[in-house]
Amino acid sequence: MPLKGNRVLLRRVLLLLAILIGIGTILSGCYGRGQPMGWSGATVSGDRIFVGSLQGRLVGLNKAGGSLLWPNDAEAGVLGTTETKVAIYGTPIVGSELVYLAGYNGKVYAFVTSTGALRWVYPREGNLKPIVGGLVISQGNIYFGGSDGNVYALDAATGDKLWSFETGDKIWSTPAISGDTLYVASFDNKLYALNISNGSKTWDFEIGTTSVTTPLIVENTAYIGAFDRYFYAVDASTGSLRWQSEVEGGKWFWAKTVAYDSVIYAPNLDGKVYMLNAGNGSEVASAVDLGSPISSDPVLVGDKVIIATEEGKVYSLDTTNHQYDELFDVTQEFGDVPTNIDREIKAPLGADDGVVYIKAQTASEDVLYAVNVETQKPLWGKSLVVSEED
Repeated sequence: MPLKGNRVLLRRVLLLLAILIGIGTILSGCYGRGQPMGWSGATVSGDRIFVGSLQGRLVGLNKAGGSLLWPNDAEAGVLGTTETKVAIYGTPIVGSELVYLAGYNGKVYAFVTSTGALRWVYPREGNLKPIVGGLVISQGNIYFGGSDGNVYALDAATGDKLWSFETGDKIWSTPAISGDTLYVASFDNKLYALNISNGSKTWDFEIGTTSVTTPLIVENTAYIGAFDRYFYAVDASTGSLRWQSEVEGGKWFWAKTVAYDSVIYAPNLDGKVYMLNAGNGSEVASAVDLGSPISSDPVLVGDKVIIATEEGKVYSLDTTNHQYDELFDVTQEFGDVPTNIDREIKAPLGADDGVVYIKAQTASEDVLYAVNVETQKPLWGKSLVVSEED
């Protein structure tokens, strides 16, 4: 084999080895004393907030002040039973009357938003393999991928299965939907585009390595980062490659990206945020180094990109000059929430009306904060540990 061919093969072997070791490390970090933990984020719907907690339950809060929606009800929002905790990795999604959440136990749950009562569960009997990615909702249906490698479509009102599509390996990515097309990445090294009405494949793109990133769809382009440390732009209609970034991340691209004014802001587990031209993938500015891995999905608030690092610090990145300021530190004392230097952020951020919602956690407790981006002041912090006395 020519020398160049040997180098390419060696690089692929080393990349595969690094992925296998890295996945093992991440999985070990998802467990506390042998049990999965989860890192569900918060979703805002009207004047209410919904978030999955370490207790294995859906917690509902009032946006003003953070008080609980269903106090004194030990059964409200519980996945499984109150005795058996179900890890929750995906962020809740909200429909007209129901809020939906997937568990690591391989089930999808629908709860009544006003009471937290369980409406339906899928599958009715038994369990799928673990669900790590989140759910998406569109046109009255719910879509998600599972560790069994399948993409599922359910009727949002009843939980009845509509269709499934089999990929070549497990799915940890949360799907993205644009128009009538669903986009999802699989561990089989492909990005898929599926027709949401029947699950038929429109195209697949060979990334060449694993991706767990939720695709970002902007102006008929699908943007996605991968475990080979590169970033890709794919034609959303045809599945053809538009560009691969010249810059190589220091580690994996894990968190979802955001776009503003034709710039892609791509966080990386190396602690940097890479800023790429949406049209050709070139760097528009040197990467911002925040000094700690970024696995939490950032959000846009006005012209600011809000980014959280695993060590518990939240930053505001100004898109006009690419300068950043520290916005909040979840390890510090605030209100009734005590100091805890072990508190970290892995859950996706949420945002609404100029306020960012930050879910932080340790192995035994999780807290939700609301912080005003413009004033850089925290509004409230609330423990997500629910008891019958709350």
